[in-house]
Amino acid sequence: MSAVTSLNTFLILMTVIYIGLVLYMRRGWFLIPYFRRTGEDVKTQVSVLIAARNEEENIGRTIEAILAQTYPQNLLEIIVVDDHSTDRTAAIIASYADRGVRLIQLNEGDKLNSYKKLAISRAISGATGELIVTTDADCRMGPEWLLTIVSYFERTGAYMVSSPVIYSEEKSYFERLQTLEFLYLIGLGAAGIGNGSPTTCNGANLAYRRDVFYEMGGFRGIDNVASGDDELFLHKVAERYADRIKFCKSIAAAVFTDAKPTVSAFISQRKRWASKSTKYKDKRVVWLGISIWAFNLALVSAAVLFFVYLPDVHWLFAAALALKIFAEYLFIRPLCRFAGRMELLWNLPLLSFAHAVYLVYIGVAGNVGKYDWKGRKVH
Repeated sequence: MSAVTSLNTFLILMTVIYIGLVLYMRRGWFLIPYFRRTGEDVKTQVSVLIAARNEEENIGRTIEAILAQTYPQNLLEIIVVDDHSTDRTAAIIASYADRGVRLIQLNEGDKLNSYKKLAISRAISGATGELIVTTDADCRMGPEWLLTIVSYFERTGAYMVSSPVIYSEEKSYFERLQTLEFLYLIGLGAAGIGNGSPTTCNGANLAYRRDVFYEMGGFRGIDNVASGDDELFLHKVAERYADRIKFCKSIAAAVFTDAKPTVSAFISQRKRWASKSTKYKDKRVVWLGISIWAFNLALVSAAVLFFVYLPDVHWLFAAALALKIFAEYLFIRPLCRFAGRMELLWNLPLLSFAHAVYLVYIGVAGNVGKYDWKGRKVH
């Protein structure tokens, strides 16, 4: 069997698997009902936690958005942990002390690999809320954000609630492409929960019971990985309580943040996210990731051979790419509608192939060597 024939066979197999996975994930998204508040009172004490490092340009806006929440103030606690910032981040946080914002400053020196997990653990140890809600220092949210999440938490009896994170305020075409791609990622996380097999979430909008955090041993066992305060902790909870992990399908529950302004910043972020994959324990999650990566590897390989063995592979490569675009369109269209960003769908054909190329690279680069995160070299 020639190399081209072997590639064609592999591409056919992985295309079938990938299309099946995307359609299965689409099913998961539609299995989650939309959530709407009905005006009921909330009673849960909440601690909103933020880990911040060198965020002087963003942290004030984020704190203001949280202080503007319609959530009862007597049930709300805000704790911001400054992670060795070298700018005015700590001073800005401290300026909100008279409005009830608590500042915790880390003083650990340069000896850890996962400062963010330490920051969150330190904040939780001093928190009083029954429900921990984490977000990032560069996020924005509407006034009903917290009320929506907590209402959903109380109505469903969830132990962990993942909620939407959406890019906004794009300044370039590259950032708009990221917005579309990020909707795909958020949709995958929601779909996994909808299908009863939680795979991923985003710590920029994550809530969980404080007692469950301690029951799971906090970040013990995953604290040597720089990233993963969200996804790897989700996997710990899913081992025991997969049915108590929910996704709040409401635009009112969304937080908004910024895409990366440069290709290098984007690649560094994705390498950080990919670095968590070596710590996955759930074989279903591992095989999901491997299957997606293998399909994209086959597609990129076929694209390369397209220019060498054109008569033999052009129709198969074209068919696989077309099927990829169509399946992803079926999946991401309802997500664009949910986010109110239907105009982004025009970018899907370009994104679909570009996504395959960078995913193959990130799948390897994210699991070897170190990467930059907030001015630190971590692994």
